[in-house]
Amino acid sequence: MSDPSPRVVATEAALALIERLKAQHGPLMFHQSGGCCDGSAPMCWPAGELRTGGSDVKLGEIGGCPFWMSEAQFDYWRHTQLIIDVVPGRGGMFSLEGPEGVRFLTRSRLFTDEESAALSPVERGRD
Repeated sequence: MSDPSPRVVATEAALALIERLKAQHGPLMFHQSGGCCDGSAPMCWPAGELRTGGSDVKLGEIGGCPFWMSEAQFDYWRHTQLIIDVVPGRGGMFSLEGPEGVRFLTRSRLFTDEESAALSPVERGRD
């Protein structure tokens, strides 16, 4: 049974790009960047290339790929649904979609009170 209020979803364009990237690179994972070099972009990596730890939370999956975020950032975004989209332009320098001439982009919306009450707990990373 699917979550009635998933914490992260992807647009059709993002799902199509994820499928192309999986065909090229195999299983993938995402981590919502929290700043520094790549701003706050969703970063796409080959599965397991970025180690998650106790300070990360798994929000869910998009296109069959786990989507992670730092716990500190999650504390700020916990009341929003992340909507992963694709737009033209250069993305994060370490994210797999860079050579495609597009980048993943995070949009968000606040959960309703009813959706917030029905949210599933997030999975914590392991140290």
